[in-house]
Amino acid sequence: MKVMELAESLSSCRVLVVGAGGIGCELLKNLVLTGFKKIEVIDLDTIDVSNLNRQFLFQKKHVGKSKAQVAKESVLRFCPSANITAYHDSIMNPDYNVEFFRNFQLVMNALDNRAARNHVNRMCLAADIPLIESGTAGYLGQVTVIKKGQTECYECQPKPTQKTFPGCTIRNTPSEPIHCIVWAKYLYNQLFGEEDADQEVSPDTADPEAAWNPADAAARATASNKDGDIKRVSTKEWARSTGYDPVKLFNKLFKDDIMYLLTMDKLWKKRKAPLPLDWTEIHHLEFSQEEACGTGLKDQQVLGVQGYAQLFHRSVETLRSQLIEKGEGAELVWDKDDPPAMDFVTAAANLRMNVFSMNMKSRFDVKSMAGNIIPAIATTNAVIAGLIVLEALKTLNSEFDQCRTIFLNKQPNPRKKLLVPCALDPPNPSCYVCASKPEVTVKLNVHKTIVQALQDKILKEKFGMVAPDVQIEDGKGTILISSEEGETEANNNKFLSDFGIRNGSRLQVDDFLQDYTLLVNLIHSEELEKDVEFEVVGDAPDKAPTPSVPEEGKNIANGNKDSAQPSTSSKAAAEDDDVLIVDSDEEPSSSTMEASPESSNRKRKHHGTDTDDAASKRKRLDQQPADDDEDIIALD
Repeated sequence: MKVMELAESLSSCRVLVVGAGGIGCELLKNLVLTGFKKIEVIDLDTIDVSNLNRQFLFQKKHVGKSKAQVAKESVLRFCPSANITAYHDSIMNPDYNVEFFRNFQLVMNALDNRAARNHVNRMCLAADIPLIESGTAGYLGQVTVIKKGQTECYECQPKPTQKTFPGCTIRNTPSEPIHCIVWAKYLYNQLFGEEDADQEVSPDTADPEAAWNPADAAARATASNKDGDIKRVSTKEWARSTGYDPVKLFNKLFKDDIMYLLTMDKLWKKRKAPLPLDWTEIHHLEFSQEEACGTGLKDQQVLGVQGYAQLFHRSVETLRSQLIEKGEGAELVWDKDDPPAMDFVTAAANLRMNVFSMNMKSRFDVKSMAGNIIPAIATTNAVIAGLIVLEALKTLNSEFDQCRTIFLNKQPNPRKKLLVPCALDPPNPSCYVCASKPEVTVKLNVHKTIVQALQDKILKEKFGMVAPDVQIEDGKGTILISSEEGETEANNNKFLSDFGIRNGSRLQVDDFLQDYTLLVNLIHSEELEKDVEFEVVGDAPDKAPTPSVPEEGKNIANGNKDSAQPSTSSKAAAEDDDVLIVDSDEEPSSSTMEASPESSNRKRKHHGTDTDDAASKRKRLDQQPADDDEDIIALD
């Protein structure tokens, strides 16, 4: 296709951008400046102050407003003739079905969580629309192209258990325990350690998110302040003014701040609203000794709300004493092996989990998830966004054979190259998403697994479904789970064995929103490891496979024929003992980056030019135990 013809096709090409955060802002700007005129962008998030250092389409006056809407308005200043539609919504909303995706010639992901990535992957497969996937983690990044029947899909290879989240979620809308744990670490530093403005834990009074009306939000904030009898200053300043009173701290963090969050009504239209905790009410309730103190080994106990409230009180008093002993202006340093510090984070994190209706975690679990913070890098987002557009141009120009997975390295390789090309791998015939007849085998105890756990933990959390319908292949077509509200709720707390499910039973699972059918073979086992509810046979989600070796002798987007060893999030783990990458919007997620060991070995046989440096990197990755991934949270 000639340049003029390509330019004309871009102006009429309809594309969807999913995500308007770190990568999304750069991508939208690139698209309109390249000549794309028909763009639709969707993002559920609102703008947070912490976004402003890298999401350049947003300014301070936009805080609290829809990312998608403000991004649209800002991009139109670059190209007023562009036709941009913005949706302040979740891409997983049933309104955005297969027919919606078929309206586009190309979809580009700039997402911040694996569940949404899985969903978009399936929708593009069902609609047979090319998808360009991308992600960054600090200085690392990658872009890949996914096309039905020609390449691996996003879910073709098992991935480590997801530990990815955007930093703006921590303060206002936590949805996973790890969000609360990071918030509790921020809180420790704000109260007892080195104060960092980027780690403030209280809702921001400048955030007009309550109704996207600053005056309205300010009025509500004033009312909330009076109700809680607190002045909204920095957390550390306020705590000092109270003499680090544990009860006042408790009520501010888990009652007053939560009540203030509730005034931001836009947040809770599509999320479950948090439930404030009050110190007096908690201690007037009747709790059993088991709920207050837990049972079993101390570190493995999951206490009740009263137990964690008491632990919070004791740990604050201990840490306050340590500060006094150190003298005026002293600071404590976070150490997960310091008992008082760990008690504080465990208590604060679990109380916040309770407020946001999450299952609480043991001290052992909290400790294993705690780690360091690595910020997002704006330049990485810019580079990756540019590569997305280059791959998009090749895809739309019918040059799919020229498309590549491109990795961005942290440092130049021996050939002095930062960008690394890899050939796109073909579909995995065993993939439980894009295979012709998707099928998996799950090992569990049918006498201990309830229907609710099958739905939430296996089908939704593990296999990424949104609204599954489950039928038992028992010759009678027994409906175990229905996506229609109320139809099978009576089954939720019953064991699988109550429905005649046993070793060798088969379940047909349909998700009509995703146009996806999965056959689940069940193996009954009473010998699962402790605390393991189920296993996917043949899956190894906690150990990322060896990364592929990039190809040589083939052009990539920028015309470079050199190759280099790609960087991965696993490599990052080798450099830092506990890597927790937060405060960003996307994650490293190319399926090629997590290619199977067999695929990697096959590619290696074709390359006899590996440098010592690349070989040593590969050796370090190969030898790294699976547990090294436990503290990795890859983002942006």
